[in-house]
Amino acid sequence: MQEVRSRRVYEEAERSDGRRVLVDRLWPRGLSKEKAHLDEWLKAVAPSDELRRWYGHQPAKFAEFKRRYKTELTEPDRAEAFRHLRDEARTGPVTLLTATKDIEHSEAEVLVQLMRSR
Repeated sequence: MQEVRSRRVYEEAERSDGRRVLVDRLWPRGLSKEKAHLDEWLKAVAPSDELRRWYGHQPAKFAEFKRRYKTELTEPDRAEAFRHLRDEARTGPVTLLTATKDIEHSEAEVLVQLMRSR
């Protein structure tokens, strides 16, 4: 597997990003599609609205969020989207993008960890 990493979608695109994939369910506020420099917006791999609202990006809930999110990733549509990400990472660098300020406690980071562990 090639390099996989997570970054904020609001940061300037870098040549080393490789394929840039937004993994949020909602479009980032105040960001134009041109400025995002996305190769793909993969909403299907994002956490459900219910899980996203429950979590509320509260670091104290991250361990439980991660557990619940991993369970959601076994659902057929999400599992297929995750397989697609893994396939992309086999051919070159992939950067998973999110609007979240706290990257370390985001779904993008959970996906990075899962992709690196498989």
